[in-house]
Amino acid sequence: MEFTPDAKRAFKTQTYTPAPAIDGVRIVDLRRHHDDGGSITELVRLADGRPEAFADFTVRQINYSEIAPGVIKAFHLHTRQTDIWYVPPSDRLLVVLLDVRQGSRTEGARMRFMLGDGASLLARIPPGVAHGVRNLGPGPGRIIYFVDVQFSPDPSTCDEGRLPWDYAGADVWDLTRG
Repeated sequence: MEFTPDAKRAFKTQTYTPAPAIDGVRIVDLRRHHDDGGSITELVRLADGRPEAFADFTVRQINYSEIAPGVIKAFHLHTRQTDIWYVPPSDRLLVVLLDVRQGSRTEGARMRFMLGDGASLLARIPPGVAHGVRNLGPGPGRIIYFVDVQFSPDPSTCDEGRLPWDYAGADVWDLTRG
């Protein structure tokens, strides 16, 4: 079958291959337990301050963040801190990760995935991986996150830096349309 010249130029084959992974990033599928009245999701079981799913990680602080509908919060970057993120299944956040660690096996790699959106997942984000979110839901997007470095607003000890929201290109925040 022949397509029109305009359709031929615009035609692309959609890829279904897995997205590249970033070294040190890990996604853990959590189990939700349901009954007639609702559900419970067990986020972490601790053994000496270490979650069973992340034995090399010691929880030093647990935080809660809200993002207004449509807002992009990006990019955050840490030199020492590892984050473990959880987004409730009722929320829908597009997460973008960028490996900016010079010499990393996955230097320059980019990951895009949804947190929430009906799933219960944990996402581990190591130091040197820039991270941000776009709230795609109609209400506030919520993140509960565990960190292994306590926050300090003092510039001499603060471990949170920023890159511009469009560091990977403004289109990284666009929804994939097919």
